[in-house]
Amino acid sequence: MIQKNKLLSFYKENTIEAGCDEAGRGCLAGPVVAAAVILPPDFKHQVLNDSKQISEKKRYELRTEIEESALAFAVGIIDNNEIDKINILKASIMAMHKSLDQLKLRPEHIIIDGNKFIKYQEIPHQTIVKGDSKYYSIAAASILAKTYRDDIMHELDQQHPEYGWKQNKGYPTKKHRQAIKEYGTTPFHRMTFRLLNEQLSLEF
Repeated sequence: MIQKNKLLSFYKENTIEAGCDEAGRGCLAGPVVAAAVILPPDFKHQVLNDSKQISEKKRYELRTEIEESALAFAVGIIDNNEIDKINILKASIMAMHKSLDQLKLRPEHIIIDGNKFIKYQEIPHQTIVKGDSKYYSIAAASILAKTYRDDIMHELDQQHPEYGWKQNKGYPTKKHRQAIKEYGTTPFHRMTFRLLNEQLSLEF
Protein backbone atom coordinates (compact mmCIF):
# COMPACT_ATOMS: atom_id res chain seq x y z
CA MET A 1 0.00 0.00 0.00
CA ILE A 2 1.41 3.40 -1.00
CA GLN A 3 1.40 5.87 1.87
CA LYS A 4 0.25 9.38 1.08
CA ASN A 5 2.67 12.25 1.61
CA LYS A 6 2.20 13.61 5.09
CA LEU A 7 1.02 17.20 5.37
CA LEU A 8 3.15 19.80 7.14
CA SER A 9 2.13 21.25 10.50
CA PHE A 10 3.25 24.81 9.75
CA TYR A 11 4.93 27.06 7.18
CA LYS A 12 6.59 29.37 9.71
CA GLU A 13 7.97 27.83 12.88
CA ASN A 14 7.16 29.10 16.40
CA THR A 15 4.38 31.32 15.06
CA ILE A 16 0.60 31.48 15.56
CA GLU A 17 -0.32 30.58 12.00
CA ALA A 18 -3.77 30.56 10.41
CA GLY A 19 -4.58 28.53 7.30
CA CYS A 20 -7.24 29.88 4.91
CA ASP A 21 -9.23 28.36 2.07
CA GLU A 22 -12.55 28.89 0.30
CA ALA A 23 -15.27 26.78 -1.30
CA GLY A 24 -17.78 27.50 -4.05
CA ARG A 25 -15.74 29.74 -6.28
CA GLY A 26 -16.78 27.96 -9.49
CA CYS A 27 -20.47 27.61 -8.64
CA LEU A 28 -23.37 29.18 -10.54
CA ALA A 29 -25.46 29.67 -7.40
CA GLY A 30 -25.06 30.27 -3.70
CA PRO A 31 -22.38 32.03 -1.66
CA VAL A 32 -18.63 31.66 -1.56
CA VAL A 33 -17.56 30.44 1.89
CA ALA A 34 -14.10 30.70 3.43
CA ALA A 35 -12.62 29.40 6.65
CA ALA A 36 -9.60 30.28 8.77
CA VAL A 37 -8.12 27.70 11.14
CA ILE A 38 -5.33 27.88 13.72
CA LEU A 39 -4.18 24.40 14.76
CA PRO A 40 -1.78 23.43 17.54
CA PRO A 41 1.82 23.36 16.21
CA ASP A 42 2.12 19.63 16.89
CA PHE A 43 -1.19 18.74 15.16
CA LYS A 44 -1.06 15.55 13.08
CA HIS A 45 -3.79 13.56 11.32
CA GLN A 46 -3.76 10.40 9.22
CA VAL A 47 -6.76 11.28 7.03
CA LEU A 48 -6.96 15.07 6.82
CA ASN A 49 -6.26 16.34 3.31
CA ASP A 50 -7.70 18.61 0.63
CA SER A 51 -11.51 18.40 0.98
CA LYS A 52 -11.88 17.41 -2.70
CA GLN A 53 -9.98 14.17 -1.95
CA ILE A 54 -12.32 13.11 0.88
CA SER A 55 -15.87 11.71 0.86
CA GLU A 56 -18.76 13.87 2.05
CA LYS A 57 -19.38 11.64 5.09
CA LYS A 58 -15.72 11.78 6.10
CA ARG A 59 -15.60 15.57 5.66
CA TYR A 60 -18.34 16.01 8.26
CA GLU A 61 -16.54 13.66 10.68
CA LEU A 62 -13.35 15.64 10.15
CA ARG A 63 -15.17 18.94 10.73
CA THR A 64 -16.03 17.84 14.26
CA GLU A 65 -12.43 16.75 14.92
CA ILE A 66 -11.02 20.00 13.51
CA GLU A 67 -13.36 22.18 15.58
CA GLU A 68 -12.48 20.23 18.73
CA SER A 69 -8.71 20.34 18.07
CA ALA A 70 -8.30 23.89 16.69
CA LEU A 71 -6.96 26.70 18.85
CA ALA A 72 -9.33 28.93 16.85
CA PHE A 73 -11.51 28.66 13.74
CA ALA A 74 -14.05 30.82 11.94
CA VAL A 75 -16.10 30.91 8.74
CA GLY A 76 -16.81 33.88 6.43
CA ILE A 77 -19.68 33.99 3.92
CA ILE A 78 -20.19 36.31 0.92
CA ASP A 79 -23.53 35.92 -0.86
CA ASN A 80 -24.21 35.76 -4.60
CA ASN A 81 -25.39 39.39 -4.78
CA GLU A 82 -22.08 40.64 -3.41
CA ILE A 83 -20.21 38.27 -5.75
CA ASP A 84 -22.05 39.85 -8.69
CA LYS A 85 -21.11 43.35 -7.46
CA ILE A 86 -17.38 42.86 -6.84
CA ASN A 87 -16.43 39.67 -8.79
CA ILE A 88 -15.67 36.19 -7.49
CA LEU A 89 -11.94 36.67 -6.82
CA LYS A 90 -12.51 39.73 -4.62
CA ALA A 91 -15.46 38.00 -2.96
CA SER A 92 -13.34 34.92 -2.16
CA ILE A 93 -10.65 37.08 -0.56
CA MET A 94 -13.30 39.12 1.29
CA ALA A 95 -14.76 35.88 2.68
CA MET A 96 -11.27 34.91 3.92
CA HIS A 97 -10.84 38.34 5.54
CA LYS A 98 -14.26 37.89 7.18
CA SER A 99 -13.21 34.54 8.61
CA LEU A 100 -9.94 36.05 9.91
CA ASP A 101 -11.91 38.91 11.53
CA GLN A 102 -13.81 36.39 13.63
CA LEU A 103 -10.87 34.35 14.95
CA LYS A 104 -10.67 34.46 18.74
CA LEU A 105 -6.89 34.20 18.54
CA ARG A 106 -4.97 36.74 16.45
CA PRO A 107 -2.62 35.04 13.97
CA GLU A 108 0.97 36.21 13.50
CA HIS A 109 1.17 34.67 10.03
CA ILE A 110 -1.40 33.54 7.43
CA ILE A 111 -1.07 30.84 4.79
CA ILE A 112 -3.59 30.80 1.95
CA ASP A 113 -4.52 28.19 -0.62
CA GLY A 114 -3.93 29.51 -4.15
CA ASN A 115 -1.86 32.34 -5.56
CA LYS A 116 -4.00 35.44 -4.93
CA PHE A 117 -4.61 37.33 -1.70
CA ILE A 118 -4.97 40.91 -0.48
CA LYS A 119 -2.98 41.74 2.62
CA TYR A 120 -4.98 41.33 5.82
CA GLN A 121 -4.29 44.13 8.32
CA GLU A 122 -0.52 44.15 8.91
CA ILE A 123 -0.16 40.40 9.25
CA PRO A 124 2.43 38.76 6.94
CA HIS A 125 1.07 36.06 4.64
CA GLN A 126 2.11 33.44 2.11
CA THR A 127 0.02 32.11 -0.78
CA ILE A 128 0.61 28.43 -1.57
CA VAL A 129 -0.64 26.74 -4.74
CA LYS A 130 -2.33 23.44 -3.77
CA GLY A 131 -1.76 24.44 -0.15
CA ASP A 132 -4.76 22.35 0.93
CA SER A 133 -2.77 19.20 0.10
CA LYS A 134 0.45 20.49 1.74
CA TYR A 135 -0.44 22.06 5.11
CA TYR A 136 -2.79 20.81 7.84
CA SER A 137 -4.25 24.23 8.65
CA ILE A 138 -5.18 24.94 5.01
CA ALA A 139 -6.61 21.42 4.61
CA ALA A 140 -8.64 21.97 7.79
CA ALA A 141 -9.90 25.31 6.42
CA SER A 142 -10.88 23.60 3.16
CA ILE A 143 -12.94 21.03 5.11
CA LEU A 144 -14.76 23.70 7.12
CA ALA A 145 -15.39 25.96 4.11
CA LYS A 146 -16.72 23.04 2.06
CA THR A 147 -18.99 21.55 4.75
CA TYR A 148 -20.45 24.89 5.87
CA ARG A 149 -21.14 25.81 2.26
CA ASP A 150 -22.72 22.39 1.63
CA ASP A 151 -25.03 23.00 4.61
CA ILE A 152 -26.19 26.26 3.01
CA MET A 153 -26.79 24.58 -0.36
CA HIS A 154 -28.78 21.76 1.32
CA GLU A 155 -31.04 24.43 2.86
CA LEU A 156 -31.43 26.28 -0.44
CA ASP A 157 -32.21 22.96 -2.14
CA GLN A 158 -35.32 22.67 0.04
CA GLN A 159 -36.56 25.97 -1.43
CA HIS A 160 -35.60 25.11 -5.02
CA PRO A 161 -35.31 21.30 -5.35
CA GLU A 162 -35.57 21.41 -9.16
CA TYR A 163 -31.92 22.55 -9.50
CA GLY A 164 -30.44 19.52 -7.72
CA TRP A 165 -28.35 21.62 -5.33
CA LYS A 166 -28.27 18.88 -2.70
CA GLN A 167 -26.22 16.84 -5.17
CA ASN A 168 -24.40 19.45 -7.28
CA LYS A 169 -24.03 22.15 -4.56
CA GLY A 170 -24.58 24.83 -7.22
CA TYR A 171 -21.75 23.74 -9.51
CA PRO A 172 -22.34 23.89 -13.28
CA THR A 173 -23.49 20.31 -13.86
CA LYS A 174 -25.57 19.30 -16.86
CA LYS A 175 -28.67 18.90 -14.64
CA HIS A 176 -28.17 22.33 -13.07
CA ARG A 177 -27.82 24.06 -16.43
CA GLN A 178 -30.81 22.17 -17.83
CA ALA A 179 -32.91 23.35 -14.85
CA ILE A 180 -31.85 26.97 -15.43
CA LYS A 181 -32.91 26.60 -19.06
CA GLU A 182 -36.25 25.10 -18.02
CA TYR A 183 -37.15 27.14 -14.90
CA GLY A 184 -35.03 30.28 -15.23
CA THR A 185 -32.95 31.70 -12.40
CA THR A 186 -33.51 32.09 -8.65
CA PRO A 187 -32.51 34.93 -6.30
CA PHE A 188 -29.48 32.75 -5.42
CA HIS A 189 -27.96 32.50 -8.89
CA ARG A 190 -24.85 34.49 -9.78
CA MET A 191 -26.08 36.59 -12.67
CA THR A 192 -22.59 37.66 -13.80
CA PHE A 193 -21.62 34.01 -14.37
CA ARG A 194 -22.10 32.05 -17.57
CA LEU A 195 -25.25 30.22 -16.51
CA LEU A 196 -25.82 28.35 -19.77
CA ASN A 197 -23.43 26.81 -22.27
CA GLU A 198 -25.16 28.78 -25.02
CA GLN A 199 -24.14 32.19 -23.69
CA LEU A 200 -26.79 34.93 -24.04
CA SER A 201 -29.58 32.41 -24.58
CA LEU A 202 -31.27 33.41 -21.32
CA GLU A 203 -34.14 35.77 -22.07
CA PHE A 204 -34.70 38.70 -19.73
